[in-house]
Amino acid sequence: MNPRKLISFDWAIKKILRSKANFGILEGFLSELLFTDITILEVLESESNQEMGFDKYNRVDIKVADADQRIILIEVQYSRELDY
Repeated sequence: MNPRKLISFDWAIKKILRSKANFGILEGFLSELLFTDITILEVLESESNQEMGFDKYNRVDIKVADADQRIILIEVQYSRELDY
């Protein structure tokens, strides 16, 4: 697999926004994207969840709570998916 040359969203979350000091940036982005206040509870490890290299292309999962205190798992990917 060729390394990507551009900075991507999954890289930014994995490398920069994983720090609790930067959670406000990510919470603000997700809140606007999902139209509800989001609080990050935990950044989950997910790269080791794949069984084969092509099996799963997500790089990070985020456990969040919305304004109604519902727990939501957000999976960040860099590959295209038509539907789930």
